[in-house]
Amino acid sequence: MCGIAGMIDLSGKRPAPRGVVPRMAKAIYHRGPDEDGFLDRDGLHLANTRLSIVGLADGRQPISNEDGSIWTVFNGEFFDYPEKRKALESKGHQFRTHTDTEILPHLWEDHREKLFDHLKGQYAVCVWDSKTNEVVLGRDRTGICPLFFTTVKHDGADWLLFASEIKAILASGLVAAKPDLRGLNHIFTFFAMPGPMTVFDGIQVLLPGRYLHLKLGNTSVAEATKQRIYWQVNYPDWGQEDYGRDETKTVDAFEEVLLTAVQRRLRADVPVVSYLSGGVDSSLVVAMANKALGRPIPTFTISVKSEGLNEESEALQVAKALGCEPIVVPCGPEELRKDYPELIAAAECPVIDTSCLGLMHLARKVHENGYKVALTGEGADEWIAGYSWFKIHKVLGYTGFIPDLPTRLRRLGARLLGQPMFPMDQIRRSQEVVGGHNGWLDCYGLMSLNKIRFFAGDLREKMLAHSAFEDLELPQDLHRWHPFNRQMMIGARVMLPGHLMASKGDRVAMHSSVEARYPFLDEDVLSFLAALHPRWKLRRLTDKYIERKVAQRWLPGEVAWRKKHMFRAPMDSFVATAKDRWIGEVMSRESMSKTGYFDYDAVQRESAKLATMRKGFARTGLEMGLTAVTATQLWHHLYISGDLCSLPRVSF
Repeated sequence: MCGIAGMIDLSGKRPAPRGVVPRMAKAIYHRGPDEDGFLDRDGLHLANTRLSIVGLADGRQPISNEDGSIWTVFNGEFFDYPEKRKALESKGHQFRTHTDTEILPHLWEDHREKLFDHLKGQYAVCVWDSKTNEVVLGRDRTGICPLFFTTVKHDGADWLLFASEIKAILASGLVAAKPDLRGLNHIFTFFAMPGPMTVFDGIQVLLPGRYLHLKLGNTSVAEATKQRIYWQVNYPDWGQEDYGRDETKTVDAFEEVLLTAVQRRLRADVPVVSYLSGGVDSSLVVAMANKALGRPIPTFTISVKSEGLNEESEALQVAKALGCEPIVVPCGPEELRKDYPELIAAAECPVIDTSCLGLMHLARKVHENGYKVALTGEGADEWIAGYSWFKIHKVLGYTGFIPDLPTRLRRLGARLLGQPMFPMDQIRRSQEVVGGHNGWLDCYGLMSLNKIRFFAGDLREKMLAHSAFEDLELPQDLHRWHPFNRQMMIGARVMLPGHLMASKGDRVAMHSSVEARYPFLDEDVLSFLAALHPRWKLRRLTDKYIERKVAQRWLPGEVAWRKKHMFRAPMDSFVATAKDRWIGEVMSRESMSKTGYFDYDAVQRESAKLATMRKGFARTGLEMGLTAVTATQLWHHLYISGDLCSLPRVSF
């Protein structure tokens, strides 16, 4: 992977201000420390910082077609590029390098803005056609590679700035770092940043499966920033799903498509390693990679030093069974407190899931051992129903013969536990947006209660007045899908791009110059799973049923059918004990008064309550809320004000 950035004059005439784009590129040097490249023309200035993985000797960007009329910068990988290149050459296209980037200008020549239909992999791209003065910016289908953009008025002209990370846009010196309360509302609803807005005012994220199309000299700001859809999550109409009556054939077919996805992601001109947690997802990826390579793949395992959260023994069991020698990376409360500021700086938003820190340490260890590419099992839970709330929702769904009974039972439980509650009309409004109640609403409802608990006065009322679900721009035909698939769609729209592929994926991996690859997010895997009836994803209360049927062919039975454990670090280890100076400083009354986000007395009251609570959903929800408050205060200090604690601000 790489880092890309650029500055485009919508009139297509003016040169970019001197030094702006080089500053943007410097801010994301960690994404591509191997080499950089620039294209500076009137109306447009592009930059690339390269992490060389394919075409090591001749893959420097920007790259053009034969006559230099079409240029591109690219972040990511096209896993079918050998086949795509061969097909393009058969049509007369000429190639000069050995890098997958070069297929882009030739695909533009053949397909123009329809080129995204012909791209398979993980990518964020910018293509400029100098003859027609057109620019397209696009992002992959599931949001693995990030792409942020904004528009500014400078020297009498409208400019569009884009980059792989927000810090590059801020480094331009043309955009001030200001908080966006809508983005914070998303953090306190979804514990993720699904977009299109971010926590920075005026800066948007290009949504997965979308692109921008600019016709320089004939494009308004509104047209330039209009996100156009080339792909979105889609399921068959309810009743039209593939029931898969022949189990052997269905399992065979999924095994074949997943194995092909793993094989594709082993394509590289550098060695490939894999993360290994001991769960079925990463274990199956490692087993298939071993088969494809004809030898054990190097593996890396995180060891969370906290009771009930450490999967090291399971991972070592799998490694032994598969003949791998894993490198184990410890992560405990001390590492959590020490490195949390670095995590927030890398993620560019408040991070509530502290297990992201474990993934940051894992990527760091991969880099320290001289590797650049790591396979991972992320993505299976969203597409094959791996989360516990799918099961809970299914059990509670059996009470659905009385309207609103599942929701009323949850509200009764909250009342008995002394938890705050949303008005029923707000709950129904969110349900209507997502096509009815589903398991994700239970999970997000647990997090959203913290808006009632912690936000201060008028800000709390603003947060509660707007449903974050209305910002998601969900497919219009979702009401035609099976109710189970509607909830699968929410995970694919929110959790994947907003969290797993961002603060737990790209941002923490590329912080250490490591590219993560995701076989479960292969386009063919997604299409296969979307067509299947829900019974192949959740069979009675067995999650990821079809994956486990495949896994029992490749792994010991106890691994293939092992229950999922939510991988997270202990959330209360630093919010409840301010052992590090920065924690007490950002959580002080003075600091909370400066940001104006939170009610200090409420935070203190709920912090004291946490110490007396038993383990369970109520405690987890409160832990998440206190972590979110801490993370938001820290993010504000690092990116917005720099005056809440003794830590240095993020420098660009």
